[in-house]
Amino acid sequence: MSIGKIYEKTRLWIILVITFCLPLVVSNNYWLHILNLGGIFAVCTLSLNLLTGCTGLFSVGHIAYYGIGAYTAAILSTRFGVPFLIALPCSGLVAMFFGILLGMPALRLKGLYLAISTLAFGEIAYKVFLNWNEVTNGTKGIRGIKAPVLFGINFSTYRAYYYIVMIVLVITIVLMRNLIHSRVGRALLSIRESEIAAAAMGVNTVLYKILAFAASSFFAGIAGCLYAYEVHFISPESFVSQESTTVLAMMVVGGIGSIAGSIVGAFALTIIPEVLRFVGDIRLVLYGAAIVAIIIFVPKGLGGFLEWLDQILMGKVKKQIPEEGE
Repeated sequence: MSIGKIYEKTRLWIILVITFCLPLVVSNNYWLHILNLGGIFAVCTLSLNLLTGCTGLFSVGHIAYYGIGAYTAAILSTRFGVPFLIALPCSGLVAMFFGILLGMPALRLKGLYLAISTLAFGEIAYKVFLNWNEVTNGTKGIRGIKAPVLFGINFSTYRAYYYIVMIVLVITIVLMRNLIHSRVGRALLSIRESEIAAAAMGVNTVLYKILAFAASSFFAGIAGCLYAYEVHFISPESFVSQESTTVLAMMVVGGIGSIAGSIVGAFALTIIPEVLRFVGDIRLVLYGAAIVAIIIFVPKGLGGFLEWLDQILMGKVKKQIPEEGE
């Protein structure tokens, strides 16, 4: 058996082994926290990629669903003592409700107009988080979110919580992959390519757009719940419009429409600013330059580059850097 064949059959297991053994190698709690945040943002970026990358519905206020999920988890945990395994799906369902609520009137909008409407929704959500003191506790935020306890095990350390984040991320990847390769996924992709042609072929574009908003906001809410349990404290400042821009950049850098790209982009743009902290404020310039360089030199994103490298290792393509549109 050739090396390419061996790699093809074992690559998934190698990735899983590395992923789940990583906390045993990384002993610094700070970097374990960064890895957890990378996994959480990967789930959020995957949710945005489903809406924008696969369906073509441009959203720049996606952090609102993330925030709704976080606040739902925080309120359920601190005020009602709801356990993590119940708070997690509830956070996704509440975010999904608001996703459908926004998606229905937004169906009449396209392109830039849809983007502006999602931006407005993000700003509305932020103002609600900021001013609805009776529920969100306003600028003081919500403290005292206790670590998850599952099957008698307390996941209070960053190392222990890492495994929860990774398990949720793996489940999200599997569900997202199955969705994209299903009949529903093909309908969403057809809407992205040409909504008029999709409608002419019998695709119920209204229904599938609502489904895209619902699924996307659900996973964003799940990511928000993970974030709340990671930091044990949330405030409105964690869900400003700048965070939506960050998630959008993660999707673009990773590769629009790419599952692998969403994950790599999320981890890359979470880790890079931390690596550059030693240079002080200039790190923001270097961070922006790194994003621009990736977009210019790897037009299909980091995900596209990794897929090309993957094909090379399997011996299926020539060693030629892929161009945009190939």
